Amino acid sequence: MLNWSKIDTVLLDMDGTLLDLHYDSHFWLNVIPQQHALAKNISFEAAQADISKRYQAVSGKIQWYCSDYWEQQLNLPIMELKRQSKHLIKVRDDVPYFLTELKKAGKELILLTNAHPECVMLKFEQTAIDNYLDGVVSTHEYGVSKEQQSLWQQVQSDLGFNKSRTLFVDDSVPVLNAARQYGIEHLLAVANPDSQQPHNDIADYLNVTDYRKLI
Repeated sequence: MLNWSKIDTVLLDMDGTLLDLHYDSHFWLNVIPQQHALAKNISFEAAQADISKRYQAVSGKIQWYCSDYWEQQLNLPIMELKRQSKHLIKVRDDVPYFLTELKKAGKELILLTNAHPECVMLKFEQTAIDNYLDGVVSTHEYGVSKEQQSLWQQVQSDLGFNKSRTLFVDDSVPVLNAARQYGIEHLLAVANPDSQQPHNDIADYLNVTDYRKLI
């Protein structure tokens, strides 16, 4: 599977990788269209269609991941609404053991997320997942998402990791493609990011549904 003797640094996505994606799926696909429908006095279906178009327009860009952007676009209190659903924020069952064992083995654990810093802090408050980590990077610090090569160049320049001795774990195939293009040697996909959805079929990457099998 993975040759851990050739890995020093583990870069980890957050949503869908360390945390159950169900919270985010529910928020963006249900809560936001509902609130948009109420605010505009339109049907839920019309709100869904409008929101879907807006999502597609910025897919893969830093704006898609930016709560400030959506607050301005939709005139909705995004962070306030996020806090109302915070009981759904949960660590994946297989994560605590996985991260504990990696720490014991001397691996450097860095969170590399497209999530907005405010969202990152909310999730840390709910899960204390940051206690396992050696570093935290939100791509908003750079103004560009993980889908872009310039992000990888800047993050490597700042963190100084060795591309050939780094493992990157994510649930997004476009993001994994960008990491591969940049030359990250070890890549791992998460095939079951959302506990309420079927597993994804990922052919191009080594993938996992339970990290405990990797230890």
